[in-house]
Amino acid sequence: MRQIVLDTETTGLDPKAGHRIIEIGCVELLNRRITQNRFHVYINPEREIDAGAIEVHGLTNEFLAGKPVFKSIAEDFLNFVGGAELIIHNAAFDVGFLDHELSLLGENRGRIADYCGVCDTLAMARKNHPGQRNSLDALCKRYNVDNSRRELHGALLDAEILADVYLAMTGGQIAMLLDADGEPGGVSGSGGAEGRLEREQAAPRSVNTSRPPLRVIRSTPEEAEAHAARLEAIAKANSGNCLWSR
Repeated sequence: MRQIVLDTETTGLDPKAGHRIIEIGCVELLNRRITQNRFHVYINPEREIDAGAIEVHGLTNEFLAGKPVFKSIAEDFLNFVGGAELIIHNAAFDVGFLDHELSLLGENRGRIADYCGVCDTLAMARKNHPGQRNSLDALCKRYNVDNSRRELHGALLDAEILADVYLAMTGGQIAMLLDADGEPGGVSGSGGAEGRLEREQAAPRSVNTSRPPLRVIRSTPEEAEAHAARLEAIAKANSGNCLWSR
């Protein structure tokens, strides 16, 4: 499962008023594990930035003057996010701007939903925590995610923070699975389920009946208590649902 945590910075609040994207930051998740694969670019918006927007993100007209325009980075961006699920906080805002940028290309490029799915973490947070503040900073505090570097908004930094928040909201990272040979599993190719099935069919394993029975190690009361507390935390973060508690 490939997901892309995405954030943008813009010249203002409304693409219908001619505002443009000036920064895109993306962080890749593979099978709920944060990878080192990033997409980050500053963009010349070909227009002035609102003073209020500069106070939020600190990006100036002078800084962006020599940066590429959206059209020149569009193909690389779409190739990076294509086929993935976008994880966005307040997705309507970022998707609205991305759709606007695609419409300006004049090449019938469609909408961002034509390239990938979208998950809105703001809608998810409002469902899990109704009546509470659900800004990114509020969620960082709620889920103990470090946002101390966030003095100003920045697309890549905010995407990195949101990746940690999203994983905390949905149960944490999943450790790498190992198949029966101790080899890393995967989602495609010979490392995935199909590859493991092919190896098992090609070389069926025999059972060693001569070895002594395996030891059974019971959990201590302290370990059982810690396990129960972890399941309770997972359920709390997922509207009371925890698969392992059923």
